[in-house]
Amino acid sequence: MRLERLRHPIFSIRRRRVLPRWVRRADRSINHRVNAAGVGPVGDTVFRIASRAANRSILWFAIAGVLALAGRPRAALRGSASLVLASALANLVGKRLFGGPRPLWKDVPVGRRLGSYPTSASFPSGHSASAAAFVTGVALESPAVGAAVAPVAAAVAYSRVHVGAHWASDVLGGIGIGAAVAAVGAVILPPRRPRSEPSVAETGMRVDLPEARDGEGLLIVLNEEAGTSVLHADPRPVFASRLPRARIREMGPDDRMDDIVREEVASATPPRVLVAYGGDGSVARMAQLAREYSLPLLGLPGGTFNHFVRALGVDELDVGLDAASTGRGLRVGVGSLAVGDDTPLTVLNTVSVGIYPDFVAERIRRQARWGKWIAAVVAAAIVVRRARPITVEMDGEQMSVWSVFASIGRNDPGRVSTMQRRRLSTGELDLRILHARDSRLRAFGSLAFGRRTAAVLRKLRLLPRASDVERRVVGDVAVRVLLRGGQVVPFAHDGELEDAPFSTADGYILRLAALSSALDVYAP
Repeated sequence: MRLERLRHPIFSIRRRRVLPRWVRRADRSINHRVNAAGVGPVGDTVFRIASRAANRSILWFAIAGVLALAGRPRAALRGSASLVLASALANLVGKRLFGGPRPLWKDVPVGRRLGSYPTSASFPSGHSASAAAFVTGVALESPAVGAAVAPVAAAVAYSRVHVGAHWASDVLGGIGIGAAVAAVGAVILPPRRPRSEPSVAETGMRVDLPEARDGEGLLIVLNEEAGTSVLHADPRPVFASRLPRARIREMGPDDRMDDIVREEVASATPPRVLVAYGGDGSVARMAQLAREYSLPLLGLPGGTFNHFVRALGVDELDVGLDAASTGRGLRVGVGSLAVGDDTPLTVLNTVSVGIYPDFVAERIRRQARWGKWIAAVVAAAIVVRRARPITVEMDGEQMSVWSVFASIGRNDPGRVSTMQRRRLSTGELDLRILHARDSRLRAFGSLAFGRRTAAVLRKLRLLPRASDVERRVVGDVAVRVLLRGGQVVPFAHDGELEDAPFSTADGYILRLAALSSALDVYAP
């Protein structure tokens, strides 16, 4: 201890002045007990890695990047901003004001020691301040994500005592600073809250559907390929607990949902409710089958974005199961998409041709090798460099466009890419035509799905000009899509890429109609 005091004479004096004697005694007692407690070599290694990973906040910025890619950019931004401010306050102000010596590293068991120890003042813990600020900031925007990150933050904070880098009071002080910074930030810039205007679910017709308290009569189809690029808890334990009498079928890469459902419908005990656990594509395909067999649909969020079920208010698995157990539902509108002579497809959100299907096609080509998110970045770069306009014909008018989006129901007037619908009971289509009068970069910027992302791009002037975007609200539409360079142009509906199954010598025709009150779905 003498050597420690010689190294930090000012810090030692400040620590005695600021912290009561009982706190110092408690620190020594807690650290002694932590050093004496054995967690085994694996536990020591885990806490040592956690402590090192949080150096310079590398761990938190990595998690923020994952959150941004997973569709939680606001949570990532608030968490990162809170972290930066808390770290500055703890390290540049707190340590200068309070200081204090760190624990002696020689008292720490050898298996826990870091390769090198910081020589800065002990109080408060910068690692703990950053961890608390980040997780609190994330939780303010998304409580569920905050709860998922909280164990990591707790492990980092505790690790600073475990490896002997801090006293327990340093960690508690850092946690207090970090949480306070995030809380003050929430007062200055309040987190996003549910909007006060009526939700989209309130625009549907309320209907009573079969109650499914134990799962009897439910056919659940799990799409194993859906949502593999984001973290989803395994739904099987939840189904086993809450729906023990439901029939569960898992759909592999070579299986067809149509075959599974038709087999079950033809069985001695056909299902009363069809359940799709997957992304928008899986839910849309199940909606088609639900309409074919006049059965209600329960869509559960198991994909990457889950636009349709989120529009219903089903943003978590338990929310959808609660609605099913009480029989609460809505009768909603859908779209009917005919391509050539094939059976019309059921559309839940949007149909698009142009730059978005081009982007999806490029991503799919690379996804198996690099994963969805890296493939998406590469695909974006390729589309910005190589995308070409397409030629479409509507109402006898031929035009060169970057994209055409057709949303089921009226949508946000400020957007071009209307991926998630805003109205559920509707007999209208909302068309957004982006004319090819500007650069590829701005055309790609039109794919900004989030409002805040769009706001940033608008400030940077990377969104299409308002004069280049044409809006039409119609009940039905026929779009002739001409060949591009002799090749058939792909289209997408509900986020899924489709190849036109039928085309003439110059292209094909998409016929889309809005159908009101066409599908019964469970909704909270």
